[in-house]
Amino acid sequence: MDERKLAKKLNRHSRGALDQAVGRYTPYVSAVILRTLSGRACREDVEELCADVFVALWTHADTLDPEQGLRPWLAAVAKNRATDWLRCHRPSGPIPEDAPDPSPGPEELTQRREQSARLWAAVDALSEPDRTLFLRYYYEGDKLKTVAAELGLSETAAKQRLFRGRKALKAALQEGVETP
Repeated sequence: MDERKLAKKLNRHSRGALDQAVGRYTPYVSAVILRTLSGRACREDVEELCADVFVALWTHADTLDPEQGLRPWLAAVAKNRATDWLRCHRPSGPIPEDAPDPSPGPEELTQRREQSARLWAAVDALSEPDRTLFLRYYYEGDKLKTVAAELGLSETAAKQRLFRGRKALKAALQEGVETP
């Protein structure tokens, strides 16, 4: 079957046409991806990108122009997917020998744990409905409008309570902290 007939069948979302396109064009798509990546990816990455191209073919099959054929469309999508992959997987430069260790030491970990414990204690000390408002909005990520309505507050009142709560938490966290 020629490219035009195959594209027309893909326009009608024929699974058989997709299978035929995958079988026929996988080596071509892989070559385009490999050329674009210039050896900067492993075989599994190339296979995944190739699969992404054929998923895009299936997703956009109804927009294909049978007169254009499949090869130019597949090449463009393959090159774009590989270029996107390169953007996300840029190699980092060498780490200088005198660079500080990015992992926190035991003292910093202890400080973080203590600060976290103080924060949770301060949140627990908030009165209702402020504690629920805080936890739902900041910790659970619920929308302010939703939380406010469920707590019987206007959105403006909820914003004001969050503002006052943040000030109270900041004050609680700064207690006992030495300032330079």
